[in-house]
Amino acid sequence: MSRRALLFINRQSRNGARSADMAMAALRQHDIEIVHPDPSLTLSEAIYASAGHVDLIIVGGGDGSLNAAANALIATGLPLGILPLGTANDLARTLAIPKDLSRAVAIIAAGNLRQLDVGMVNERPFFNVASIGFSASLAKNLTAASKRRWGVLGYAFAALKLFRQSRPFTVYIDHHGQQEKVKTLQISVGNGRYYGGGMTVEQSAAPDDGQLDVYSLELNHWWEMLALAPYLRRGTQGKWRKVRAFPATVLTLTTRRPHEINADGEIVGTTPAHFSIRPQAVKVFAPQPPVR
Repeated sequence: MSRRALLFINRQSRNGARSADMAMAALRQHDIEIVHPDPSLTLSEAIYASAGHVDLIIVGGGDGSLNAAANALIATGLPLGILPLGTANDLARTLAIPKDLSRAVAIIAAGNLRQLDVGMVNERPFFNVASIGFSASLAKNLTAASKRRWGVLGYAFAALKLFRQSRPFTVYIDHHGQQEKVKTLQISVGNGRYYGGGMTVEQSAAPDDGQLDVYSLELNHWWEMLALAPYLRRGTQGKWRKVRAFPATVLTLTTRRPHEINADGEIVGTTPAHFSIRPQAVKVFAPQPPVR
């Protein structure tokens, strides 16, 4: 049975331009009719305009492209197919969607849908993680050219430059009816499992578990981050004495001066930051998750 899909490929993403023709050919092999968005419209506007005329939305790009589609996907209820053509592709990694285009298209064609939660920060959506502190500075300083040239290594190069400049700052965390004052290098609030090119928010986190996973790096010296790095990769940083970690569905972060907020690799505003979760807000074509 033929399906109509609005196909958006971010040709500025790491693999977008060189993979576009291959992606379209693979989709047609699976009897998916391609509808191209009006180039004068943003991705979000194109999704709204296509509602009622297509069966699904397919986005080829990285996590920033997927984030740009989130609000319209929530509003229209159209299911999302992911072609991981970006640098980090953290949502695809969380959902076990392979980088290989033919296999990613086969997942869309198979039709298995997974209903994902969406995190919200100041009413801006995020699939993976939103944060303040070190990682927000990293997102601001990591250029598109660096990501295209170095891939995920670009994150490491940019991080090394920022390590020595990082200083703890004061944050008031309001959650579960209490307020805590902490000095931290970074607070991250995760909806999915992976972020930043394969870092892990929490080892058991899932994008459909109905909760946010929070951690605060309350380190005194920048070099402690180097020792912590392997734990951040595995999502076990919460075992460290200087790392505060807890689940939440609602929380607010307040700072003495405004700090920028990073959501899925994009700067989306400044503190205060109010976080919440929208359970099962977006349908995504993905492999069946393992039984937890």
